[in-house]
Amino acid sequence: MNSIISHLLLIIQYQNQHIRWLVFFISKYVPLAQWAFDDVHSPKYQRFKTDILPVIQPFIKQDWQFLLAYYEWKYKKKLKPVNRRNGKSIPEDTSCPLCGATHHYLYDNNGDKGQYQCKVCGKTFITGEFVTKKLKLKCPYCSHSLSPIKSRKFFTIHKCVNKKCSYYLHNLKNVDKGIIEKGQKYKHKLHYIYREFNVDFFNMDINSLPKNAFSLKFRKNNAHIMSLCLTFHVNLGLSLRKTAQALEDLYGIKVSHTMVANYARTAAVLVKPFVDNYDYSKSNTFVADETYIKVKGIKGYIWFIMDAVSRSIIGYQVSDNRTVGPCILAMRMAFKYVSNISHKFKFIADGYSAYPLAAQQFALRDKNPLHFDITQVIGLSNDDAVSKEFRPYKQMVERLNRTFKVTYRCSCGYDNFDGANYAVSLWVCYYNFLRKHTSKNDKVLNSVDMIENADNMPGKWQILIFLGQQTILELQREKTLIDCS
Repeated sequence: MNSIISHLLLIIQYQNQHIRWLVFFISKYVPLAQWAFDDVHSPKYQRFKTDILPVIQPFIKQDWQFLLAYYEWKYKKKLKPVNRRNGKSIPEDTSCPLCGATHHYLYDNNGDKGQYQCKVCGKTFITGEFVTKKLKLKCPYCSHSLSPIKSRKFFTIHKCVNKKCSYYLHNLKNVDKGIIEKGQKYKHKLHYIYREFNVDFFNMDINSLPKNAFSLKFRKNNAHIMSLCLTFHVNLGLSLRKTAQALEDLYGIKVSHTMVANYARTAAVLVKPFVDNYDYSKSNTFVADETYIKVKGIKGYIWFIMDAVSRSIIGYQVSDNRTVGPCILAMRMAFKYVSNISHKFKFIADGYSAYPLAAQQFALRDKNPLHFDITQVIGLSNDDAVSKEFRPYKQMVERLNRTFKVTYRCSCGYDNFDGANYAVSLWVCYYNFLRKHTSKNDKVLNSVDMIENADNMPGKWQILIFLGQQTILELQREKTLIDCS
């Protein structure tokens, strides 16, 4: 009996050891944090709907003396100061924040509770440091002021709480009466909602250079070997170790895979400004999509925007989230050097809500606002006329995603987002300036004379690095002129 118990205890200890090893393996290599970011696939999940822009009323300072003169001209009599019969007085340093009327024209509006009303302009206010708002948001359907209901990391949600709003009443009619009787109206979007972003994505620097660049002062190798590394690694899609092995097998050049990574990182730092600031030929049709990558097992995202005619990638962004911020940054790159948009312009994307929200922010920006609509191709089947008409454009960017994934799979993901930025920048440079496309009769998408005059591919990479250096110097000169002015 004792021997059986001892044997069972040994088995339990053995199993316990294996369980602990499995838990350690899962916690180290399996991305459990990814579960929190998985998309909802329930058929009952309600799709996010982007409402139209609200009515925005900016704060405009008025002159109380001009308003008094206008009142006298219109009504043929002067507007008298407030006649205080209850003995109350208004502090002399209190004035109307809208028109600047003195305390003589201010009512004590709510009985010593701090609210005042101006007799000249009708403004109600409370004394304090902030008495006015720069913007006043109103519902476009009922003109009722929007109320802030939730505050998120990058935006504030404003809601129209008017129960008589036509938008609310229309949506309420479409809700099943059984759901209303059960008190489950909250499951449906009934009120008008607007998201006001607190972060100015248009002031973010999209020309900033990545970190940890490697010096171009070669001690052992030279620029030609660096260009060979880029040719094998980027053009042919070889991994870092296979690139080092190919150089040794073909040319007898011994380079470690770490050195290949350093060369690629430095080249990405240099060519990225040239690729991002190149003046691409742009048509009236842009196509956008986002695809997934893995960064240490966690899901990341790449946003691609391409021109439907030239097939060039005119905007891209690597991000760790799928919010509207990276979408705006990619759009900023795509709309660079675009001052106005034709009425024939089409921006084609999938049904994701980030694209309409980003388009709203372009319409709201102060400098050079752009007004355009998003043509959304929903799903994989042509269930509506719009999807059927614009499906070929959407398939263009889907093919682009598959082309990128071919070179991405050899790395089995990235170690960090800086590495993902380096790799994507190099690949976009190769795709736009070095790769020959069958749709262009085996020619590159963007022809540059200096690059075309190079004899071989390593020489073309060296010229691209040179053009990137010139672009960096030009950007630095422009920044210096702006700072001096």
